[in-house]
Amino acid sequence: MGKKALSDRDNWQNPSGKKADQAEKNLYSVFRKHFEGTSYLLIEKPTYLKDIYNKVQLPDTVAKQIFNPDIDKKKWGISPDFAIENTKTGKILFGEIKRQDGWVEGKKPSAGRGNAHERLCKLFSPGLLKAYRQIGHINNPEILPFWVVFEGDITRDPKRNREIFFWFDSYDKNFFMWRPNMTAKDLTDHFDKYLKKYLN
Repeated sequence: MGKKALSDRDNWQNPSGKKADQAEKNLYSVFRKHFEGTSYLLIEKPTYLKDIYNKVQLPDTVAKQIFNPDIDKKKWGISPDFAIENTKTGKILFGEIKRQDGWVEGKKPSAGRGNAHERLCKLFSPGLLKAYRQIGHINNPEILPFWVVFEGDITRDPKRNREIFFWFDSYDKNFFMWRPNMTAKDLTDHFDKYLKKYLN
């Protein structure tokens, strides 16, 4: 990618990043209020997995073929956007907030560019699923150990909705399209109705 293309990309990524930050703050605010006086706790940017990749023991056949610096002080891992913990049971549901533009009325299909939704696919990997289940103690196979909340025009984009519904398949309660016409109550109702029970 050339300098001009990178410059143009930065221009649309910066506003997008600011909108994503606001999306996180919106969700944090909603659940902090919703959980007041309960055993449920919203954790912003949980650090349970901040160095999970450091701990990976590579097979000798691989380790001998790669660069092997001292990694003791590295923080190679992931930081979910949030986690919801039931402090009575110690069970934790990890969460991601994906705010993305999309193709809606009055816009061109190219408005649906962006890959925030695609980056969530790592959560389906066998390794992360196992780690999330071990840390969060959500082992019921009928639900995933994470929840993804979508915001922005992606929630109404005809292509992106089909992709996301296909990816999640029967785990359709593990994501929520927080559409512009919806309220904070729609968000908390989804959690209370479909996910809260797995933290008990």
